[in-house]
Amino acid sequence: MHLFVKNARYLWPGGDQPLMENASLLIDGSRIVAVGDAQTLAPRAVGARTINAEDLLVMPGLVNTHHHFYQTLTRNFPNVQNAELFEWLINLYPLWAKLTAEDFHLSTTIAALELLQSGCTTALDHSYLVPAGQNHLFYRQVDAARETGLRFHLCRGSMSRSKKDGGLPPDSVVQTEEEIMAETANLVKAVHQPERGGMIRIVVAPCSPFSVTKELMVEAKKWANLHGLKCHTHLAETKDEEEYCKKVYGCRPFEMMEQLGWMDHNSFFAHSIHFSKEEVARMGQARGGVAHCPTSNMRLGSGIAPIVEMKAAGVPIGLGVDGSASNDSSNMLLEARQCLLLQRVAKGAKCLTALEALQLATVGGAEVLGRDDIGKLLPDYEADLIGIRLDSLRQAGSSTDPLAAIVFCGVDRVDLSIVHGELLIHRGKFTRFSDDQLAELIRRQNERSRELYCGA
Repeated sequence: MHLFVKNARYLWPGGDQPLMENASLLIDGSRIVAVGDAQTLAPRAVGARTINAEDLLVMPGLVNTHHHFYQTLTRNFPNVQNAELFEWLINLYPLWAKLTAEDFHLSTTIAALELLQSGCTTALDHSYLVPAGQNHLFYRQVDAARETGLRFHLCRGSMSRSKKDGGLPPDSVVQTEEEIMAETANLVKAVHQPERGGMIRIVVAPCSPFSVTKELMVEAKKWANLHGLKCHTHLAETKDEEEYCKKVYGCRPFEMMEQLGWMDHNSFFAHSIHFSKEEVARMGQARGGVAHCPTSNMRLGSGIAPIVEMKAAGVPIGLGVDGSASNDSSNMLLEARQCLLLQRVAKGAKCLTALEALQLATVGGAEVLGRDDIGKLLPDYEADLIGIRLDSLRQAGSSTDPLAAIVFCGVDRVDLSIVHGELLIHRGKFTRFSDDQLAELIRRQNERSRELYCGA
């Protein structure tokens, strides 16, 4: 399909590129082939479907580098509304153990649509929980992502160290190391698309220092490096985790990752809050990436990640909404705003700009995921873009800097979304899902959520 996104009032190509006015772009299949003025591009756009963008600011789609899609089923549960991480997990693990593969399909659909509506075009889901007998849940997640059209990085997560072995999770959601590695290999063979523009990619992702063995961390990392896959895990999220690692492993979480061979450019870590200055510097030298999740970090009272210092040290940084039971939302536009505001709480008003927050949410996330084909609107990049109307009430009076207004004014949804060259949201409406279909998905999600909370 050819698409001609014509006469955008503003177009931001991303990265360090300046904002353009009255700009257009031409899409051939899944790729952007040209960016410029409409008159120049018109001869090449003959036969293309034209999208009138004169009331829009067009920009690269946002990249979500850390999420837990299944948690959309357990949002806002009263018993964990005021809990910190370890208490939160202990209370939710028994409920998550009841999830089925079809629950994962439903919750992935809900999360993907919510993310698309909030400007996200690529998302990573750290799916680390495998309830007994539900080993095929990852394939149902891939089905859901394909049905929504979202570009999807699926973490084949894992937990191998249950409570009886000194870990945090119960026996009912852990697997043996042999099961984990065999099923990971099968999943990669079945769905992983390493080629440029690939829509489904698998990431090897043992859950955390308090839920897997050191042996699994080492084996998973070696296997991923051998097969050219990215690695992901949680790291240094809370002080409790730090104390756990010191007690069990005799070192800090960061030092543990170094000892296990994880601290390199092929790994990225969720949260990374409790680092020393020396660890930030070592992280920059290793080029290990960070998925920064400001809303979740505030929600659980975990702390403020040293993002300003990490940027200065050369650490690749992207943004993530984290789990929908610790956020309790999946809104990437608002996550960029929270990133800006939280850093300013700690470091002052000059420490981070709106443009820098948007860069973290786009090309920063692309770098963390190891992609050089998304995050910018330039020729030969994937046609992953969003359009935001400029005439909402919340933007009224902000036209002196329309790009920064997206962050400062709390814009929370898009009018246009194109992923892999396909129009997924047009004039604020999903193209693949009718209003009735959305209503039915929401009804089913609410019904299943109540069942889980009430013990069904």
